[in-house]
Amino acid sequence: MVDRAEAAARQWQRERPELPMLAVEIFGRVLDAAARVTRDHMDPLLAEAGLKVGEFDVLTPLRRSGKPYSLTPTQLYEAALISSGGMTSRLDKLERAGLIERRPDPEDGRGRQVALTGTGLEIIDDMIGKMVAMEERMISILTVAEQNNLNRLLKKLLTGL
Repeated sequence: MVDRAEAAARQWQRERPELPMLAVEIFGRVLDAAARVTRDHMDPLLAEAGLKVGEFDVLTPLRRSGKPYSLTPTQLYEAALISSGGMTSRLDKLERAGLIERRPDPEDGRGRQVALTGTGLEIIDDMIGKMVAMEERMISILTVAEQNNLNRLLKKLLTGL
């Protein structure tokens, strides 16, 4: 495997030796890992169900919300960490696929809720089990102590951002 972050840091060190390179390597590796996980692992797995990562990211908060597996659009896009504009196109596609439905909000006569359908619930329950198993396989190259340390450090980094 080519360590692109290390190669980039070496090139920058040659061109701009006054710049510290540790942050370049760390963030290069974090971004590279995220891209590889998505491209090489998540995309193929989700394709089995006809889903893309962004659609999976819409279905999972609905499932995590518990029965009746519904949220307002605002709650959903906040939980999914995507824009409301990006959310609309994903909801349209998921609704056409029969995985979600838009319903009147029982607490707000003018509002709407997004809810999983029975098919959507079946698919997300199947895919989340496969996704967690895949993630466990990917981190199995680390010891349990290393996994916990990585988790703690990433949480600390993200909290600081």
